[in-house]
Amino acid sequence: MAVSLAFDTSQAACAAALVAGSRTVTRIDEMARGQAEHLFGMLEEMLAAEGLVWGDLDVIGVGIGPGNFTGIRIGVAAARGLAMALKIPAVGVSAFEAAAGVSARPLWVAVPAPRGQVWLQRLAPGGSETPALVPQEALAGLDAPLLRAEERAGEARIATIAALALERRGESLPRPAPLYVRAPDAAPARDVPPVILP
Repeated sequence: MAVSLAFDTSQAACAAALVAGSRTVTRIDEMARGQAEHLFGMLEEMLAAEGLVWGDLDVIGVGIGPGNFTGIRIGVAAARGLAMALKIPAVGVSAFEAAAGVSARPLWVAVPAPRGQVWLQRLAPGGSETPALVPQEALAGLDAPLLRAEERAGEARIATIAALALERRGESLPRPAPLYVRAPDAAPARDVPPVILP
């Protein structure tokens, strides 16, 4: 029985799914911040409730965004660390794939973004286009059906990440890395440090 553990901290929540054979367990703990401190305790509780330990895992799945910059880094770092410690693969899954699930391709997937915008990507059987950050108005007149990520329950999205990780665990994949559609909103470092008064 193959066991997959997946988690996603790219939104204002800690979401996790455990797939063990034919059984899938999901949990979503809503939180605006504090995912780094909360994640491992939550995962250990899920494993213990199913009578499993870390060593029973065959693959780690992780949401790689787009989403909250800090949240994405928390999830990806945790997945890579666990994979290294447990000597198992870690598989990154985008928010677009998690929302699309097994929906027929081609289709467009829109993920909510700040300031009334959306992250948008076209998924197709032959390959996916580069995602972009666009205004809501750009969703009119697309050449394929549109799926809004929020139309699919969070439990279904995190379960998809766990299922895809299990499906892809034997593939030669790069380590999970954050999917950043745009640069972070951060001020550059100053060249000259400020003067400290006595």
